[in-house]
Amino acid sequence: MSAKSDNLSNELRAQCGERLVLQVGAGDALTAEVASADLLAVALILRDQPTLRFEQLIDVAGVDYLDYGRSEWQAEKATGSGFSRGVNSAAGHTLRGERRFAVVYQLLSVTHNQRLQLRCWCEGSDEPALDSLTAIWASANWFEREAFDLFGIVFRSHPDLRRLLTDYGFIGHPFRKDFPLIGNVEVRYDATLKRVVYEPVTIEARTLVPRVIRHDNRYEAALKPAPAEGGRG
Repeated sequence: MSAKSDNLSNELRAQCGERLVLQVGAGDALTAEVASADLLAVALILRDQPTLRFEQLIDVAGVDYLDYGRSEWQAEKATGSGFSRGVNSAAGHTLRGERRFAVVYQLLSVTHNQRLQLRCWCEGSDEPALDSLTAIWASANWFEREAFDLFGIVFRSHPDLRRLLTDYGFIGHPFRKDFPLIGNVEVRYDATLKRVVYEPVTIEARTLVPRVIRHDNRYEAALKPAPAEGGRG
């Protein structure tokens, strides 16, 4: 850990105590994990404490940890190694109980030129929920709407929690890992009704997981020796 990250870690512990669990990731990036009950109080400290001053919330992302570190990508002829492998069994990933959804906040302190990644696990798995941070960082408004739209995470006290990227009549949340790749419905314009209609999806399901190409016939001819020229009798 660099001296800068070490100083930030010490300051976070001094201001937030045991409400934060700190981890250092790749590139010396610092991640702090906070319980959902402490999210609002910790966010206020991160923004207003002079030694921290994380004035900007630059991104909010939902994360679905369904089967994280447990299973391979389901694909035809999935192998135990190679590019089609979706799990590193040596990594020892765990989900800490049955929690599935989390929200990750990317914070920036312009005053101190520091960044912090804040992660908070959602309450509930079927209907995940967290408190909205729009009253603390106004930029959370559209970010939280995006996470609600794509992951189905409900942000309590959000001023206008509506879908942002999908259609008004869209069914489900497309970034959930159990959402079908082909979707649930498809739309088309009906000339008779003179409006867009929704119908059950008719796209044929297919596997979209990349494969390792074991053999490539394009190069076999180049590797074969040329036939010997026969003499004339």
